[in-house]
Amino acid sequence: MLSMHSTLLPSYTLLQFSSCRPAECSPMVLQVLLDWINNVLVEERIIVKQLEEDLYDGQVLQKLLEKLGHHKLDVAEVTQSEIGQRQKLQTVLEAVHDLLRPHGWALRWNVDSIHSKNLVAILHLLVSLAMHFRAPIRLPEHVSVQVVVVRKREGLLHSSHVSEELTTTTEMMMGRFERDAFDTLFDHAPDKLTVVKKSLITFVNKHLNKLNLEVTELETQFADGVYLVLLMGLLEDYFVPLHNFYLTPESFDQKVHNVAFAFELMLDGGLKKPKARPEDVVNLDLKSTLRVLYNLFTKYKNVE
Repeated sequence: MLSMHSTLLPSYTLLQFSSCRPAECSPMVLQVLLDWINNVLVEERIIVKQLEEDLYDGQVLQKLLEKLGHHKLDVAEVTQSEIGQRQKLQTVLEAVHDLLRPHGWALRWNVDSIHSKNLVAILHLLVSLAMHFRAPIRLPEHVSVQVVVVRKREGLLHSSHVSEELTTTTEMMMGRFERDAFDTLFDHAPDKLTVVKKSLITFVNKHLNKLNLEVTELETQFADGVYLVLLMGLLEDYFVPLHNFYLTPESFDQKVHNVAFAFELMLDGGLKKPKARPEDVVNLDLKSTLRVLYNLFTKYKNVE
C-alpha cells in the first residue's frame, strides 16, 4: 500500500516538461545527466543506460560520489540482498547529504524514493550533485515535471497532479545569485543588448583583424577559447607560445583548457577573476561570454 505523499513514476515516459514538448525535453535532460555520469565513470568501465534501473541500489552512486569527491566510502563493494542494498544506499546518501547540507538546499529524495526507482527523486539528486561539483554540463533551464501524487484517506486512494521544478537558471543552479547589468539587458532590454554585442564585435575585430581573423558570432567563435587566448596576446602585446594551448581543439576538455588558460592570462593582466566558468563559455552561454568580453572591453577599449 502506498504511504502518504508517495509518488508514482515507474518510467520517464510519464514526465511532462513545461519548457518544451515532452518528446524533445525529456531525452535532453536525461541524456545530459547520463553523458555526464558515464564521462565521470569511464575509467571505472561503468556504463549507465537507464538512470532509475542503474542507480537505485547505490552501487553506481557510490562510484560516482567517490570519483567526484576523491574520497573512498566505507561500504561493501557488492550487495545482492535488498537489505544490503538499502544499507549501502543509506551510507551513500548520508555522504551526499553531508556535502549538500551547507548549501541549504532542499533534499527531495531519501532511501525509499531512490530504491523504489522514483525517477524524479533520482533527477533531483543528480542535479544537486552536478550543481555542487560544478559539472561541466549545461542542463536545460526552467524544467518542471508533472508527477502523480497518491494519498490515502479513510482507506481510499486519491491522486492529483503536482508540478515539481527540476532546474532553474544556470546561474542560480551554479550558485551565482547576484544579478548584474547583463541580467537586466537579457530580461528587459533586448534592443540595447544588440547594441552591446555590436560594440563588442567591433572591439574584438579591431585587434583580431591584425591576425586576419574576424568575429561575427560572439557566443560560437569564442567557445573553443582560441580567439580568447589570441586576443589576450594582442591586447597585452605578447606572443602566446602555441604549446600552451590547443590551436585546433577537438574535445570538450581541450576547449575548457583553452578558456581556462585565457582566464589565467586575464588575471596576469590585472583583471578580476571572471564570473563565468570556462565550461559556460564552451557550452555557448552567451551571457557568460559577453561578461568576459565586456571586462576586456572596459580595460582595453583605448588600446590601439
